[in-house]
Amino acid sequence: MTGRKLGQPRRRRERGSLNPSDIIDGAFELAEQVSVEGLSMPLLGKHLDVGVTSIYWYFRKKDDLLNAMTDRALRQFIYAVPYPSVDAQDWRESLSRHARTMRRAFLSNPILCDLVLIRSALSQHAARLGAEQVERTVANLVQSGLSVDEAFTVYSAVNLHVQGSVVLQRLHDRNQELGSDATAYYDVIHVDAETTPLLAAAMAKGRRTGAPDDQNFEWGLACILDQAKRAIEGNNH
Repeated sequence: MTGRKLGQPRRRRERGSLNPSDIIDGAFELAEQVSVEGLSMPLLGKHLDVGVTSIYWYFRKKDDLLNAMTDRALRQFIYAVPYPSVDAQDWRESLSRHARTMRRAFLSNPILCDLVLIRSALSQHAARLGAEQVERTVANLVQSGLSVDEAFTVYSAVNLHVQGSVVLQRLHDRNQELGSDATAYYDVIHVDAETTPLLAAAMAKGRRTGAPDDQNFEWGLACILDQAKRAIEGNNH
């Protein structure tokens, strides 16, 4: 979701030519420079070379604009290329693919992460589409042998695991972008081979405690799937 390159001048807009799509385009361009959190209507007006009242004509407040941005981001990055569906006959592998694809989608697009996960506010349209996706997934998990409660719990746990991993990584990246002195716990934990030999041995192999990296993500995902497998086996007896 890229627009003009940073510093590239925008052609002056003709009077009356502004429309909602142009405003959303400009909002994404500006968010890439200042982040979603730093986006403001006055800054956007300056970016688009229009008076801020021209923006308020279409979006009465910032939340209205962010909702429109979220809808577009979801359409382009989520709904346009849906996550792999969960197959009742191959539920473990298909749910794993689903989780990994969802995580990659958010990690590869910081603005999408900021709009959907950190801001945590969806329009009614986006929320309805999301609910329909969850409904399909839960139904397939029920077909695989889980009860409705178990299927809902499994998918909720997978979603929480994915979102937690992504948000922790995004917050770490944002601190780096802002030049913050704050350092993630997993980057500063002090390990001494004499006083904490077990930690030292693990971290010598590249392990990081609490880090939202691939290794920790895959371990957590496997634990959720193992629990689901045990539930299915128990239901079949």
